[in-house]
Amino acid sequence: MVVSLEKNVPHEVVIIGGGFGGLYTAKTLKKANVNVTLIDKRNFHLFQPLLYQVATGTLSPADISSPLRAIFKKSKNTHVFLGEVNDIDPETQEVILRDRTIPYDTLVVATGANHFYYGHDNWRPLAPGLKTVEDAVEMRRRIFSAFEAAEKETDPEKRRAWLTFVIVGGGPTGVELAGAIAELAHKTLKEDFRNIDTSETKILLLQGGEYILPHMASQLSEVGKVSLQKLGVVVNTKTRVTNIENDIVTFKQGEEVEEIASKTILWAAGVKGSPMGQVLANRTGVECDRSGRVIVEPDLTIKGYKNIFVIGDLANFSYQDAKPLPGVAPVAKQQGEYVAKLIKKRLQGQILPQFRYNDVGSLAMIGKNLAVVDLSFIKLQGFLAWIFWLIVHIYFLIEFDTKLVVVFQWAWNYITRNRRSRLITGQEALEEAKIVNNSTEATKIANPPTQPTSHSKLQSYTADIEAATS
Repeated sequence: MVVSLEKNVPHEVVIIGGGFGGLYTAKTLKKANVNVTLIDKRNFHLFQPLLYQVATGTLSPADISSPLRAIFKKSKNTHVFLGEVNDIDPETQEVILRDRTIPYDTLVVATGANHFYYGHDNWRPLAPGLKTVEDAVEMRRRIFSAFEAAEKETDPEKRRAWLTFVIVGGGPTGVELAGAIAELAHKTLKEDFRNIDTSETKILLLQGGEYILPHMASQLSEVGKVSLQKLGVVVNTKTRVTNIENDIVTFKQGEEVEEIASKTILWAAGVKGSPMGQVLANRTGVECDRSGRVIVEPDLTIKGYKNIFVIGDLANFSYQDAKPLPGVAPVAKQQGEYVAKLIKKRLQGQILPQFRYNDVGSLAMIGKNLAVVDLSFIKLQGFLAWIFWLIVHIYFLIEFDTKLVVVFQWAWNYITRNRRSRLITGQEALEEAKIVNNSTEATKIANPPTQPTSHSKLQSYTADIEAATS
């Protein structure tokens, strides 16, 4: 069905999703003669490229989040609506929420992507991914709880498992996580513990392809690999994870199958389109790829519905280089701006050429003073690339006060090597502490000292027994 856009103003534009795609669509429409309704189940825009810094204690969630209402407070034609879209009706042109429906003339779907475990969804609770604030806080809890558990563990084998981190996926997220955890273990936490040497931490990065950072030039991928190895990260390429169970990661490299014990397994290997992709497929018959992304037309609409756009991580746009555009912030930003301009042109009875992505390049942070940058006109590594990485990420942050906070946090961390947001939160953290404490105390009871002890040591041991049995 093709619905005509020739209607009396105000034209109703409904945007689902407040990520980069939805955000820049609404921002570009702020002076247009249209009504914009932006719907998101969260009341904030999240700067996902810095989530790994929340997960590793450099930044707090508030540092990389901006309230949507604050962003659009001066955009008088934009209405922010907190809610979750369950369905759409393309025939009546309505977006369906749990408690109401919202009509649209033009619909923009920018709901992003979720983690993809390649058919092994049972791995999800064992190896969390990194897409939301909750993901980052959970990952932070697991990372710092691992060091705390190792500090209390008396069994050398179990302690090694606590000090072993396995990261599945060698894209930018996996590389940045590996580098950040390596710096934590070898520098930030080195003097914080008394019973463990955190420099003995083992970090294993598993990548299925031939190179880490596969979207970069091969020489920069090699630079990234060597830089990680200098930080103490073991990088295994051409490696496929075959099982995760009972704190054991099984992986295959060539014909060799290996196992490694790890209490902290982190997922950075793949993504799939949000459930809204399947909703669109059911309602419109549009085709989705095997990752759940919607196959879009050259103008980012879906086949048969010129008033429904799909952009960002949910869209499979394969009209350049015959392969889908990557799920990165610049793609979503440019698509959002393009859709907004096309809507304005259509209302004037005009059209635009098909969308074309201006590839500004790829970049990844590896560690302090270490980054790699692959631009169309130049390739950088080391300190200059690190400075460029900082500037780009500050530029893409939305609010000015957020930029100031992040710059200050980075400067403080650079000078002191101290990560201020190393919080272990949540009920599970308390339960884990109880489990480790009870295990340690039970060992003391089962194996009382056989040598004579001083009066003070005997008092301490008696107190331990009382505490464990209370």
